Amino acid sequence: MARPKVDLPDVQALRALVQDGELRVRVTPGARTEGIAIVDGAVQVKVRAKPQDGAANMAVEALVARALGIPKSRCRVLRGATSREKVLQLSG
Repeated sequence: MARPKVDLPDVQALRALVQDGELRVRVTPGARTEGIAIVDGAVQVKVRAKPQDGAANMAVEALVARALGIPKSRCRVLRGATSREKVLQLSG
């Protein structure tokens, strides 16, 4: 069974929410489907990974990097590693 397609927002809409190289997101780990949505100016990220041993954080970094079209190495969790509210640092 193939995984469902990941829902990603428009790249320009997502980049418009980046301020000073930082992007604030609200994460839902352990979700049934993966995707990124922009709701009322806030970025909501859903990942299938469970919040164990940093797996969900790595999945968030990879998904946001994919949505922005940048390498995974240029997207990392800056603040909120153990919280649903996270700040991602985007370099480059």
